Amino acid sequence: MHKILQPEGWPPPRGYSNGIAASGRFVFVSGQVGWNKKGEFESDDLIAQVLQALENISAVLAAGGAKPEHVTSLTWYFTDKAEYLKRSKEVGEAYRAVMGKHFPTMTAVQVASLIEPRAKVEIQAIAVMPGTE
Repeated sequence: MHKILQPEGWPPPRGYSNGIAASGRFVFVSGQVGWNKKGEFESDDLIAQVLQALENISAVLAAGGAKPEHVTSLTWYFTDKAEYLKRSKEVGEAYRAVMGKHFPTMTAVQVASLIEPRAKVEIQAIAVMPGTE
C-alpha cells in the first residue's frame, strides 16, 4: 500500500497527508467539476458540487480499476476561498462520504474563475494502484 510521510516533529495535518510514497500503476484523473454524467449542473451549492465532483472522480477511478483509497494526491480549485473556509466542515463531510477516511496529499487554491461558468470547484486526482503494472 501507500506509505504516509510525516516528518519527525511536525504536527499531524488534519484532513490530508504531508506526503505519500507509492509504487504501482498510476491513474490520472483530469479536473472534475460538480456536474452529473450528462454534463449538467444540478446545483449551484458548493457542497453539492464538491460531492458530485468527488463522485465523478470515483467513477473515473473505477473505469481505470482504481478505488478512492488509491488516490495519492488531490488538487482543489475553488472560486471562493471565503465560502470554502466557512463551509469547510461540510466539505469534509462530503469528502468522507465518497472517499472514506483516506487522506492523500492535497492542495487547495482559489482561482478567479473556472472554465465552466457554474462551477464553484474543480478537483484533479492522481492515484497509484499498488502492486500492479
